[in-house]
Amino acid sequence: MSSAVVQFKPKSQEPQEPGAQSFWGSFSLKSQLRTFTMVFALVAIWGIFAWHTEGAFLQPRNISNLLIQMSVTGILSVGMVLVIVTRQIDLSVGSVVCFLGALMAVLNTNHGWNPLSAFAMTAAVGIAVGLFQGYLHAYQRIPAFIVTLGSMMAFRGAAMWILGGSTVPLQESWLLGVGTSYVSPRIGWIITIVAVVITMTKAIQEFRAAKKYGVMASSPIGLLAKTIAICGLMIGFMTVLASYEGIPVPVLLMLGLMLVGHFLATQSAWGRHVYAIGGNPDAAFLSGINTKFSVLLVFGLMGILTTVAGLVATARVGSASPDAGQLLELDAIASCVIGGTSLMGGKGFIPGAILGALVMESLNNGMSMANMEPFWQYIVKGLVLVSAVWVDMLSQDKTR
Repeated sequence: MSSAVVQFKPKSQEPQEPGAQSFWGSFSLKSQLRTFTMVFALVAIWGIFAWHTEGAFLQPRNISNLLIQMSVTGILSVGMVLVIVTRQIDLSVGSVVCFLGALMAVLNTNHGWNPLSAFAMTAAVGIAVGLFQGYLHAYQRIPAFIVTLGSMMAFRGAAMWILGGSTVPLQESWLLGVGTSYVSPRIGWIITIVAVVITMTKAIQEFRAAKKYGVMASSPIGLLAKTIAICGLMIGFMTVLASYEGIPVPVLLMLGLMLVGHFLATQSAWGRHVYAIGGNPDAAFLSGINTKFSVLLVFGLMGILTTVAGLVATARVGSASPDAGQLLELDAIASCVIGGTSLMGGKGFIPGAILGALVMESLNNGMSMANMEPFWQYIVKGLVLVSAVWVDMLSQDKTR
C-alpha cells in the first residue's frame, strides 16, 4: 500500500504581525504603514500647535513637561497592551493608582515609615491586587470587565477612606525625586548613544536572520526606514531635552519599562503564549499552553506597573489626593488602540502604545496651551479614539 504525502505551500513568505515572534516584527512597508502614519500625525499635531502657540509648544521646557505628563499613561500602557492582547480589559488602573499613591503617602508621612519600606509595602499590595483580579477572572471565570469595574469603584472609595478626604503630602525623600528629578545631559547622551548602537545592531541581526532563513520581506527598505526613524527620534528628543535639564527620571523609567515589556512580549515563551491566547484561546489551550496561569501573570504584571505609575503620579505632584488618576484607565486604553493594539485580541505593539500615549498627551498639552475650551478637548480626543478603532476594524476586514 502506498501513501501520498500532501504538502501545503504557504501563501506568502512575509512574516506576520503583530511581531510577537521577533524583536522588530514584520518590517515590510505595508505592515509598518500604521506606525509611519502615527509618526506623521504626531508631526502634524506638533506643527499645528506650534503655529497656534507661536512656537511656545516646541520650547524645550514644554517638551520636557509633556514627556513627564505622559509618563504615567505610558507606564500603564505597557501592561494594558498585554491585557488587551489577551482579549481582556482593565478598568481599575486609575483608581488603583490613586489608592496605591495614597497608601504610600500615608505610610511615609502619617505613620513615619521610611521611604523604602513604604514603597515595598505599596508594591506588595499592588502586585496582590493584580494577581487577585487575575485569579478572579482566569480561575473563577468572572469577566475581566466586571472584576476591574468593581475594583475601580472599590479602590476609589478605599483611597478616599485612607486619605480621610484630604490631600496627604510626601515627605522630602527620594520618593519625590522619582517624579521631579532629571538625569544630567551628559549621562543622557551616553544613554542615547548606547541605545542607538543597540538599535542598529539589533536591526542588522534581524536582517541577517531573515535573509538566512528565507523569511525576508519583499524589500529591506521598511527595516531601514524604521531604524533610521527610531534613531532619529532618540537623537532629536535628546537634543531638545539636553537644552533644558536633561532626561526626566519618570521618562527614563517609562522607557526602561517599555523595553522590558517589549522584550518579554517578543522574546520570551510567556510572551508568545500571551499572543497565542489572544489569537485563539481554544487553540492555545489545546496546544498545551496553561492559559489560566498566563493570564494571571498578565494581571500580575499590570499590578507591578500600576504600582510604579502610582509612585510616579504621586511624586510628580508631591502629594496624594482622592481625585488622582481620574479617567487614567481610559487614556491608557486609548493609547494602546491608537498605537495599533487590536481590541479583537492577539495583536499589539508596546512601543506603539507609548507613541499613542505621546499623541494623546500632545493633544492635551497643545489644546490647553492654545486655550481651547474644555468641551472641545473632549470632542477632539473622542474623535481621535473612534478614528483609531475605525482604522483597526477596516484593517481587520481586509485580512478576512
